[in-house]
Amino acid sequence: MQYHALSLSRHGYNVTIIGFLGTKPHQDILEDDRIDILAISELKGLTVGPKIFRYASKVIFQCFQLFYVLMKIEDQGYILMQNPPGLPAIAVTWVASRLRGNQFIIDWHNYGYTIMALTHGENNFIVKVAKWYEKLFGCLSDHNLCVTNAMREDLRKNWNIKATTLYDKPPSIFRETPLKLQHELFVRMGSTYLPFRPSPDVTKEYMELTAFTERNTQTGAVMRSDGRPALLISSTSWTEDEDFSILLQALEEYEKFVEAGRKLPSLVCVITGKGPQKEYYKKLIDSKEFQHIKICTPWLEAEDYPVLLGSADLGVCLHKSSSGLDLPMKVVDMFGCCLPVCAIHFQCLHELVKHEENGLIFKDSNELSQQLKLLFSDFPSDQGKLGIFRKNLRESGQQRWDENWDRKVLPLIKEHCD
Repeated sequence: MQYHALSLSRHGYNVTIIGFLGTKPHQDILEDDRIDILAISELKGLTVGPKIFRYASKVIFQCFQLFYVLMKIEDQGYILMQNPPGLPAIAVTWVASRLRGNQFIIDWHNYGYTIMALTHGENNFIVKVAKWYEKLFGCLSDHNLCVTNAMREDLRKNWNIKATTLYDKPPSIFRETPLKLQHELFVRMGSTYLPFRPSPDVTKEYMELTAFTERNTQTGAVMRSDGRPALLISSTSWTEDEDFSILLQALEEYEKFVEAGRKLPSLVCVITGKGPQKEYYKKLIDSKEFQHIKICTPWLEAEDYPVLLGSADLGVCLHKSSSGLDLPMKVVDMFGCCLPVCAIHFQCLHELVKHEENGLIFKDSNELSQQLKLLFSDFPSDQGKLGIFRKNLRESGQQRWDENWDRKVLPLIKEHCD
């Protein structure tokens, strides 16, 4: 949604972003005079009584809150919302748009009811109500965007909703990171996270060292360290649709390959993000006794995240769509940095990840461990599969967010505003 806001501002439109201010927005948003941020507090509802009543009270409170906020903002031509989360936002936004005379656009990234079903089961009463609600009010929108052709077809076939496919594309900030910037990031990360620090028994005169790079303090020249570990990165919202036990099991197998004498590098595995299951997995990670693998789970500022992606050697994606119809944006960002990916298989993943071209697709931890062994067998040489995938990404001429948005969304906005 921040990308939408920046694209609208770039074409001269004023934008108000409404949402929970849980994390710091991107600096470009904060510095843009055309973009205002209207932060709302996350209401909890009743804290006592049966669970269904507590949940219902939260929804009701949020309805009144969102309706009040939407009705008091300055007049806008469009109200654009992302779904999920759509409960209660879709109904409230539709009512407000009718009263204000705005066009109402839904950007479909998934179905909210399928995410609820991960926890409660498909046959749960609340899930069935959520599905009915999402379909009913989704059909009342004026325009619709969606993230895959598979979702576009599903919306048309099952809900009679006509949508435009707007693939997530990386903005220009996602690119390969120059070595000097890599070193600066690793130094900052090393002040907080041990895996980024050099081995304590390694010292070099006039050299500033990290686990991956070294800088000559006299000349300023930066080079990669000999025998450096491979940097593997995965980002997550730590929810039920991402099973990180798969990655941990694959890392255990990788450790066994190294112990058995396979010529493989040590790994630093960085898992970024915030979410409800983070503490559970942190305890699981802390219980592991790896000798050749170090894992850290930092939260990165918006400006540092693309720099880290552009510095990594391999990305791993464990997003398994609850509907099978959306695509992981984290892979989009990785590809923007020309970072090859291993991604877990689901229905429409082929619309993004081309197996054996820009990455590999796996189905379980055993398959992932074999892929890690294969991809890192030639490390750090760029002549193996990992290097080939990166070369393919560099040469793919992949489209960026701005040009994709200008082609798919700008005509829709101009049509109404003109």
